[in-house]
Amino acid sequence: MADNNGTTQGAPWPTPKFRFSVDWGTKQTNLSFQEVSGLDAETQIIEYRDSNSPIFSTVKMPGIAKYGNVTMKRGIFANDALFWTWYSQIKMNTIERLAVIIKLLDQSGEVVVTWTLNNAWPTKVSATDLKSDGNEVAIDSIEIAHEGLTIKYGK
Repeated sequence: MADNNGTTQGAPWPTPKFRFSVDWGTKQTNLSFQEVSGLDAETQIIEYRDSNSPIFSTVKMPGIAKYGNVTMKRGIFANDALFWTWYSQIKMNTIERLAVIIKLLDQSGEVVVTWTLNNAWPTKVSATDLKSDGNEVAIDSIEIAHEGLTIKYGK
């Protein structure tokens, strides 16, 4: 291994992003996906100024946390309706909410980083596009809303 500029042997390399697994609750574990994106968090800004402040500008304070939806993509397999089964459970304001756990793995399969989506549920499912002259794998995608993101480094 090398350092950041590749000159010193023995220094650790950054972890590649291509080996990962996903758990949907406790029933669907070690799921494989082609891509997981949207693991982000943002804090909205509250601007405030006292009416008698001698400074003619606002103070910026942290406000409500906001989490983006996470998109997962995976190839279509015969008799595998994983996305559609979970999505079809949506009824008038009710859906089974799960803890979705995404684990980045190192070359030996050990967990390097874990992202946990709290109270996750599917908000959108997209089927593959179809082309008579296409030469690609058929890919379905699911967009998952959640109410919080926690990150843990190591096991």
